[in-house]
Amino acid sequence: MSRIGKNPVAIPAGVAVELVGQSLTTKGGLGTLSLFVGNDVTATIADGTVTIAPNSETKHARAMWGTVRALVNNMVTGVATGFTRNLDINGVGYRAAVQGDTLTLQLGYSHEVSYPIPKDVRITCERPTAITVRGADRQRVGQVAAEIRSFRPPEPYKGKGVKYSDETVRRKEGKKK
Repeated sequence: MSRIGKNPVAIPAGVAVELVGQSLTTKGGLGTLSLFVGNDVTATIADGTVTIAPNSETKHARAMWGTVRALVNNMVTGVATGFTRNLDINGVGYRAAVQGDTLTLQLGYSHEVSYPIPKDVRITCERPTAITVRGADRQRVGQVAAEIRSFRPPEPYKGKGVKYSDETVRRKEGKKK
């Protein structure tokens, strides 16, 4: 039995959840998100909560039970409060700036790296070495942060590069004589 799937998802104030057929839509202050609930599970909305239940006892249905419940919880949390991913830049001369709808990164290459900011994600730079990615869709926020990090991942010798703020870079010892 799914321990995650058993818990109902509470709908906070200011969030509207609709179920039309197998399409679940959440609307809130930060936008609208929708999810197609498959044939393996059934979603019901009652008493300010969304409950997910499996349609059969197959292994796939039980796996989708917890997965769909987690996706619905992320949708409700996303439109209510949103998700944030923070990135830090380490290195001499490494910096970032938001110019219009483009994130410009100087990461030690001979050229600047320009990253077009998607419409459903907000990117801000409080300092030239700190990037904040915000949005309602947890998957999109994580994907955009991973794409920015992939331009120059942190290296283990000096720690230079773009890393998540909660990431620890395992450092290696350099060459010895």
